[in-house]
Amino acid sequence: MKALLYRFNPWWESSNWPAFIPREGYLKNLLSLESTRDIVLLTGLRRIGKTTLMKMVIQALIRDCGIDPGHVFYCSLDFYGLEHHSILEIVEEFFKIQKISTSEKSFLFLDEVACKEGFSLQLKNLYDAFNVKIYASSSSASVLGDEKALLTGRERVVEVLPLDFQEFLKFKGLHIKKADRHLLESAFLEYMETGGIPEYVLTGDPEYIKQLVDDLIYKDIISRHKIKDETSVRDFFRLLMERAGKQLTLNRIAKILGISVDTARRFLNYFSSTYIIYTVERCGKLNERLKAPKKVYAGDVGIRNAVTGIRDLGAIFENLVFFAIKHKRPCYLLKDGVEIDFLTEDRWLIEAKYNRELTDKQARLFESVDATKRLVVDSMEGLQRLKDIQDFKR
Repeated sequence: MKALLYRFNPWWESSNWPAFIPREGYLKNLLSLESTRDIVLLTGLRRIGKTTLMKMVIQALIRDCGIDPGHVFYCSLDFYGLEHHSILEIVEEFFKIQKISTSEKSFLFLDEVACKEGFSLQLKNLYDAFNVKIYASSSSASVLGDEKALLTGRERVVEVLPLDFQEFLKFKGLHIKKADRHLLESAFLEYMETGGIPEYVLTGDPEYIKQLVDDLIYKDIISRHKIKDETSVRDFFRLLMERAGKQLTLNRIAKILGISVDTARRFLNYFSSTYIIYTVERCGKLNERLKAPKKVYAGDVGIRNAVTGIRDLGAIFENLVFFAIKHKRPCYLLKDGVEIDFLTEDRWLIEAKYNRELTDKQARLFESVDATKRLVVDSMEGLQRLKDIQDFKR
């Protein structure tokens, strides 16, 4: 194990660092939590950049904050060869290698922590018994569903979303002046097609996104939940992508696929728990929220497009607007057959209308709803203004 841990932690022996493309918002947030005792849990879709963010934080701690490299430990817990070792055993080996006492502060970066059975108890034990700052990641919402609530009061969750448009431009190496609006529009259309998976944005390799889709379906759904009917899972996923930005009726999906409604509901929960999709409830009282169909959004529009093809730019744009306001816990509004896309928990009423206008019925409903702010987001600039407002409010 010693040789493997040295390979995971090259900064123990070298000061050379790879050239990262920073995601400043996340990096600033993660570094701001360094001085707290909270266990920082990074969650999000597979290959969304959680590992890279961890290594950016490690680089900043050592290079910019002066932390002793020997007191910073990274481990990919799902790596072959570590499957028979507990988190505690692996961390204790780190303490032994670096001769660190329990009173000395160290930084632990534990990747894919949910692959270890009893991870929450082990993190709690590390938190309670050692002077450690823990950053842990998982591509599964099981981190958030900590059944025994062992981490309650000890954790801070940071969800990593796909690249936004400004990050997309940075990853593509594009520096476009506002005066060159036509170039910005062209880049934005490319962004709506490509999505925000960092490696896919960098390479543009269609085989990469196809392989990612296969991994998401097989590793995160079929294999993890031991599902024998692979065809139904794959067909269910295709229907989810087709319905992105629209209401999803489980009864109808179950009928199309020839499966039970309970099976369809279980599949939906599986895909939600791995951030492949997000669901939004209808606004209203609790019984209305529970009974009404949910709207579905893709975890990344590039993945959606790889499955459905490039069509319905309005639905793709709405998906991007959802990402910008997801943290505000939106629901969708439906009254007398007229729908408004989002009403947030702080009562921001938002309609995504890419290069379109509200219908007369929507306009009347839009003005009648009790809201603290009303926004029609209809363009690239509108989406950026919305994001700027969100960043300011945070």
